[in-house]
Amino acid sequence: MSEKQVIPPDDYERELTTDLDDETADKPRGIPLHTKILIGLVIGVVAGLIVNRSIGGADPKVVWMVENITRPIGQLFLNMLLMIVVPLVFSSLVVGIAGIGDIRKLGRIGAKSFAYTLILSTISVGIGLGLANLIRPGEKVSTETAMQLKEKFSSGAKETVEGTLKAREAEKRDSALMSLVKTIVPSNVFNSVSSSNPQMLHVMFYALIFGIAITLLSPSSSMPFVNLMDSVFSIASKIIDIVMKFAPVAVACLIFNNIAQFGFELLQSLAWFVGTVILGLSIHFFGVYSLSVALLSRINPIEFFRRLRTVIVTAFSTSSSNATLPTALRVSHENLGVPKEINSFVLTIGATANQNGTALYEGVTVLFLAQLAGVELGLFEQLMVVYLAILGGIGTAGVPAGSIPFIVAILVMIGIDPALIAIILGVDRILDMCRTTLNVIGDITAATYVARSEGFELLKKVEEGGI
Repeated sequence: MSEKQVIPPDDYERELTTDLDDETADKPRGIPLHTKILIGLVIGVVAGLIVNRSIGGADPKVVWMVENITRPIGQLFLNMLLMIVVPLVFSSLVVGIAGIGDIRKLGRIGAKSFAYTLILSTISVGIGLGLANLIRPGEKVSTETAMQLKEKFSSGAKETVEGTLKAREAEKRDSALMSLVKTIVPSNVFNSVSSSNPQMLHVMFYALIFGIAITLLSPSSSMPFVNLMDSVFSIASKIIDIVMKFAPVAVACLIFNNIAQFGFELLQSLAWFVGTVILGLSIHFFGVYSLSVALLSRINPIEFFRRLRTVIVTAFSTSSSNATLPTALRVSHENLGVPKEINSFVLTIGATANQNGTALYEGVTVLFLAQLAGVELGLFEQLMVVYLAILGGIGTAGVPAGSIPFIVAILVMIGIDPALIAIILGVDRILDMCRTTLNVIGDITAATYVARSEGFELLKKVEEGGI
């Protein structure tokens, strides 16, 4: 994305629209991937329920089929996702932060945009984690089923917790601040990624520092590396595209394994998960955004949302922040009166770095799956999830299923069998539509705040010429 970001602001919308037309000109025909995944989910659920009700998950024939056919297929899919996590996360963070440009030149606009993004992303994750802790959708199962889930999916969590306790015991003389430093800042980033369980906190912090350093260098020094990272990001995204083509079969196998053993209760818990995510997104959309535009942008929230109808429909239907960007640029300028120079910066960077909906979704998903596996995440672990979700939102929303390998990596970090991810893949599409809408409107709230704080009078252009 770095090449697009060096295009002059006045030419950006035209260039991006042309690029998107080119990209969609040869759009493949046939059944969309998300529909195939949904079909795979239905097949896996129906087959699993039939086996669970008629034979039982403990039958030797069922066990043989799971261990020799369906589980290996599902594990292959998960391993292929895991193998791309480190290059995807590192390159997306570097490219996203480098896209901000020269921090010294951006001055007030850059600082305001960054502060606004950081605060609202933190609020969004906080809402998600708060609801997940309050509703506890992963615990809407019987005690017996909960024990079975814990036994099957949290075996690694015990080892992880024990290892953490031993490490803390060995470092008991360290202060709380020293422990935090050792947890987040790597002394050797290569050691952090060389194990089968990469330390994503280390990787993300290293990428964050790398990206900041790039913004402080001249383009002649940094652009070759940024272009390299942009290529790595594109390659990693394409690999995810390839891997996700196997998702319908993998989801059918993975969900069959779970439903055959645990029956209808998992589906009930999934419905609670979907409701929790949508409730969190709604609170942030209608609550936090309304307060932001009313207090910071001084716009009537009802009028604000009414003038963005086209953007909302486009974001919801395409599930893509990047595909919605040309519409957002035009509508926020014509209907809200945001100056083009602010639009071009805030909305362009926001399409990559300001992903409130994605951050909220990732936080709820991790807690939901941890609850299903019977793993209790303490305050420190949940704060780590907040940190990871905020940083993980940078660069993932524009990538098809980009948040899935990220969530898988976190599950591995906390010792939960990543096979549980199959439970949410079938409903990911509708939730993706909702969180993308939140992401895009969040970018526009940021643009209106920055414009108002810079002294521009919003809505004036619209009131003079009409909508």
